[in-house]
Amino acid sequence: MATLPEAFCTAMDIRQLFDASECAEEFQPGEVIFKEGDQAHHMYVVLQGDIELRVDDLPVGHSRAGDIMGEMAIVGSHRRTATAVATSPCRLVPITERRFVLLVQEQPYFALHVMKVLTDRIVRKEHEGRARTT
Repeated sequence: MATLPEAFCTAMDIRQLFDASECAEEFQPGEVIFKEGDQAHHMYVVLQGDIELRVDDLPVGHSRAGDIMGEMAIVGSHRRTATAVATSPCRLVPITERRFVLLVQEQPYFALHVMKVLTDRIVRKEHEGRARTT
């Protein structure tokens, strides 16, 4: 497993950390990765491809190579808040809570990266909520 620089995790670092993973899953364009409302058991690291995120079947965002998605599965027993659909050939690495804990022990900066992603998404949602009410 590659070592992440202490400066911080970049998308390339994340891909390098997981690129040799033997548990990567592949999805073809149009294939559903997970559905809104499904029980979440793991998050994903996107190694390759583009994914459209949909809520109530409407596009709300994208994930691409170097991103993580479904991270709420790691911090609690949550249901998926969106549907994820591959828009190009994708290669994803599933990360269970157990694997996440081991990763954090070996690569503490990975935890910082996940926290940054969660924080960015919360702030973005708050701004979107405020924009709708004004």
